[in-house]
Amino acid sequence: MAMRPGVILLREGTDTSQGKAQLVSNINACQAVADAVRTTLGPRGMDKLVFDGRKVTISNDGATIMKLLEIAHPAAKTLVDISMSQDAEVGDGTTSVVLLAGDILKHMKPFVEEGVHPQIIMRNVRNAGRLGVEKVKELSIPFDTTTPEGKEMLLKTASTALNSKLISSHKDLFAPMVVKAVQALDDGGNLDDLMSLIAIKQIPGGDVRQSFLVNGVAFKKTFSYAGFEQMTKKFKDPKVLLLNVELELKSEKENAEVRITDPEQYQSIVDAEWQVIYNKLDACVSCGANIVLSKLPIGDLATQYFADRGMFCAGRVEDGDIKRVAKATGGTVQTSTNGLSDGILGTCGGFEERQVGDERFNVFTECPVSQTSTIVLRGGSEQFIAESERSIHDALMVVKRSLKSRSVVAGGGAVEMEVAKYLKEHALTIQGKGQLIVSAFAKALEVVPRQLCDNAGYDSTDILSALRRKHYQDEDGKWFGVDIINGGICDTFDLGVWEPSDNKSNSLSAAAEAACVILSIDETVVNPKSQDPGAQATGMMGGQQSMSNMMGGAMDMVNAQKGGSRSGNLGNGVSWMQGRGGG
Repeated sequence: MAMRPGVILLREGTDTSQGKAQLVSNINACQAVADAVRTTLGPRGMDKLVFDGRKVTISNDGATIMKLLEIAHPAAKTLVDISMSQDAEVGDGTTSVVLLAGDILKHMKPFVEEGVHPQIIMRNVRNAGRLGVEKVKELSIPFDTTTPEGKEMLLKTASTALNSKLISSHKDLFAPMVVKAVQALDDGGNLDDLMSLIAIKQIPGGDVRQSFLVNGVAFKKTFSYAGFEQMTKKFKDPKVLLLNVELELKSEKENAEVRITDPEQYQSIVDAEWQVIYNKLDACVSCGANIVLSKLPIGDLATQYFADRGMFCAGRVEDGDIKRVAKATGGTVQTSTNGLSDGILGTCGGFEERQVGDERFNVFTECPVSQTSTIVLRGGSEQFIAESERSIHDALMVVKRSLKSRSVVAGGGAVEMEVAKYLKEHALTIQGKGQLIVSAFAKALEVVPRQLCDNAGYDSTDILSALRRKHYQDEDGKWFGVDIINGGICDTFDLGVWEPSDNKSNSLSAAAEAACVILSIDETVVNPKSQDPGAQATGMMGGQQSMSNMMGGAMDMVNAQKGGSRSGNLGNGVSWMQGRGGG
């Protein structure tokens, strides 16, 4: 399905009424947003093609779609926010959280229309959300990551995260990559630095199965000068010097005046400039480095100088790549070439410049601090690789969250059905309107298994009826969810569809909180634009603004009389202009 950003819920259509009408309007807006991503849920979810006027994005990631749609409705933006927070916190479940919030509001709408006070609804929604989170924690199964079973659990959670992605058919390749990269971080106690220490590089072309993991650092060859091909491209146990220094011959920038009495004195000034750069290069060589990397340019003189001495250099290296190399090799980035010693140099087992597709990559392997990793992605088109990167990011975050929570629950709608059953039973213990509201909240949770069925083309009514019967009547039915492959129900835990318990807890609490925020709004106040263009500025600036507007208006009138305005306004009697010539 193709969509344009901004077509949903433009600000001009915002309802500014008060009370019940405002609540109903906001609920309708949120449902429209949920409908935009509804069909992307699950392994059989469809993709959305979003065109923003410049770039085409194909994705079924809820957070990506919500971000690209540029939703302008003030209340509906809350759903964008919870999708973003879910993406940042857990990485996966961004579509689920939007659907849950949308359906909770949909089931609360009749209570609003019947005149139940929003505060009563909010109180019970919050209570139901809290009980749901507690039930998820109670259902969750802990695991130990140091055991083979624990590692298998991590692989299953990564595979489940990749199930609903474009690269789901290649999860046997990517899931072990993701787990290996994240576990290296966990062993070193740097799990929170996941985004800075694990790099994902994209190389268009080739087959997706040619993607690979580097246990170290890999980055694309930087811009290079003459003499680059003469450098040594492979080292064993090299010493790495990291700089934030420009190694380029540059003339003096300052506006200084130097008076000379003899032409030979001019040559001494030129020689001094050359001596500065040679002193820097000599310092790099004498410290014993084999590889010199710098964030700033390394010029043609320096390139040839290092090549003659059997060294390798690269300038204009990205900040993130330099930091990863520093972390992996144990080196320290220097801002000066003075006083370089052995202690600031990094080292690794091997360095090689390797050809990958049409690109050359500088690869550092067997690093002493084996925490950094680089995943190199291949694929046929840019859109495919971009979506692959988003999928890998989600899987990385899910494995990270699994390592932190160290507990999992079954997916496929099983948890939602079990929590819904628990809330319906709990609702019977509540007196008054709260009973109906908590029961409606429980009904809203069934949107996840229902949508999974609809997206796979199965009859959701039959499957949901079978799920309810299994969960309510059988003691061993708590892990039964939707069987996407065969159509029907199955024990999703036995099938290996596992998700971190934090994923579900965060989804439930965020959706309930978002619903409460929407229900607490009883009026939208739109700041009216000033009628006088010069009234926005005050004092002297205000006068200048007004004068410039007056002058602009006067020029428009004069130009219009001559047959056309230079300001973009059409002249008198002209209703349409085609092309540049107006003909």
